[in-house]
Amino acid sequence: MHNSIHRGSRFAAIHAIMASRGVEAVLFLDLKNIRYLTGFSGSDAALIVSEEQTVLLVDGRYTTQARKQTRRIRVFEYREKVAGIVQVASRLRVKTLGFEAAAITYDFYTNLLKKLKSIKLRAITEDHLGGLRSIKSRREIAFIKRAVQISTRALESTLPVVKPGVQETDIALELDYRIRQEGAESLSFETIVASGENAALPHARPGSRRLKKGDLVVIDFGAVYGGYHSDETCTFGVGRLNHAQTDAYEAVKEAHDRAMDAVRAGTACREIDGIARRCLEKRGYGKYFSHGTGHGVGLDVHEAPRLSIASNGHLQEGMVVTIEPGIYIPGRWGIRLEDKLLVKKDGHEVLTRFPKDLRIL
Repeated sequence: MHNSIHRGSRFAAIHAIMASRGVEAVLFLDLKNIRYLTGFSGSDAALIVSEEQTVLLVDGRYTTQARKQTRRIRVFEYREKVAGIVQVASRLRVKTLGFEAAAITYDFYTNLLKKLKSIKLRAITEDHLGGLRSIKSRREIAFIKRAVQISTRALESTLPVVKPGVQETDIALELDYRIRQEGAESLSFETIVASGENAALPHARPGSRRLKKGDLVVIDFGAVYGGYHSDETCTFGVGRLNHAQTDAYEAVKEAHDRAMDAVRAGTACREIDGIARRCLEKRGYGKYFSHGTGHGVGLDVHEAPRLSIASNGHLQEGMVVTIEPGIYIPGRWGIRLEDKLLVKKDGHEVLTRFPKDLRIL
């Protein structure tokens, strides 16, 4: 019941966008948005939403799946995608069709333009749609919590492998295997295991480097469950760390904790980023923090809102965001600590389960 109410509000948001952009219907091509709006999880589709009707367009491979996964939505089977879109838009008597600008190639756009003839096209940008998926329903939060549970268990059972002499790739493979074994439908992204100087690259890929005593190891990992992603980063010490490393770790932990404390409905997204940044600047590490403090997570691992200097929005109840400050010292080492939080009216709930105090393996 809750979900159908929520689904109604999803379409209400699109109807509001239609009114503000002066279009009679919106064409969706981003599969994540299509899944969000209809429940359809196939790998090719288009969706047209008008005031009166919602039509899911699929080819013959997906007709059965589309009918099974959707409710109260018309399924239209096409032979050729653009021709199908033209047919449905004409039947709905659309004069101006809004389209998801970020999800369309130039080739597709020109082809569509040519065949639509009397129907005008109008771009609906990320600015208009950015907030569409940002407030999570109870069902979405339950899927996210399950994804977190899977990835936490997988990391816990992988940690005995993290020791001197072991290659980064072997740790990543072990963790990936355990994430799948725990019941994930896929990985959130390519698992990052970065040790020593590799940890100074925020998006390092696991390589053949073998762990050594005195290394910091950054592990960034996540599972997908029911289409929803978990995303968490832990940094561990291997053997004894030196003073510079432990001091930097404490600085990241302080920035992480302070930014988390500020997460509640109504706080400006850029303010969360500012709190973490000022904290690291005060301790002399400002120039080593090279990315935003966090982002929304859901059907995509990175989605609205963004928690960065450039953000204009405010946190709202029901958003799920990451807090992930880091320090990256080129050629030496790096540290990142990332947790995922559910924004509440008067605070937040931490969804990730792994403690972020310094742990030496």
